[in-house]
Amino acid sequence: MTSPILVTGGTGTLGRLVVARLRDAGRDVRVLSRKSHPDANGLTYATGDLAKNEGIGPAVEGVSAIVHCASDKKGDADATRNLVRAAEQADVPHLVYISIVGVDDVTFGYFKSKLESEQVIKESGVPWTMLRVTQFYDFILNGAQKAKKLPLVPVPAGFKVQPIDPEEVAVKLAELAVGEPAGRVPDLVGPEATDAADMIRAYLKAIHKGAPVLPVWMPGIGKIRSGGLLPKGTEGEYATARVTWEEFLAAKLA
Repeated sequence: MTSPILVTGGTGTLGRLVVARLRDAGRDVRVLSRKSHPDANGLTYATGDLAKNEGIGPAVEGVSAIVHCASDKKGDADATRNLVRAAEQADVPHLVYISIVGVDDVTFGYFKSKLESEQVIKESGVPWTMLRVTQFYDFILNGAQKAKKLPLVPVPAGFKVQPIDPEEVAVKLAELAVGEPAGRVPDLVGPEATDAADMIRAYLKAIHKGAPVLPVWMPGIGKIRSGGLLPKGTEGEYATARVTWEEFLAAKLA
């Protein structure tokens, strides 16, 4: 029997997909969760809280790798620091971390926290692999679904993105988790550069709703309007996913 792979945030949008892909590959998986769950079919749960630094030691004990998908808008770096400290003590041989394309340029709020978490991992004694990806389609879909009942849908003007299907991210993370530590690997980005307004329009068209989209100027996101969240360099320096926004919507709305 191989040692399990621990997935933090294993019940979230990305984490549950990573768990499924690892299970498809025949790997035993342990999920760190704040709530207790029954174990089943090679999937075990460890109850713990990264932010409160509770239950992390037993969760990381004996694992062959950690895929760190847990994330929060507040305290993300501190939670990562707690995880890294426990991983160092348990001599975990591999930590895989998911971050965001553009955190070097867009350095406020959540992006700043992700960059701080990257630095915590780089400075740790745990061998690591780091993958940066662009925004998930799910986040845009969730916002669109909440706004669809409005007679007029406001969207930040010039909010440039190149989003990705999290399923493709999960496949890559599972692949990295069963491999050797590789440091910073090429970024993984969505297939099309666009902006949030056009994506919302495509969603409204897909659900046959004719509400107009109103781009609204917002302060503080100038770096995003100038392309801070888009991939840098030439293609080949990053990998491009395949599933388009329209294909993602068609699958979700089927």
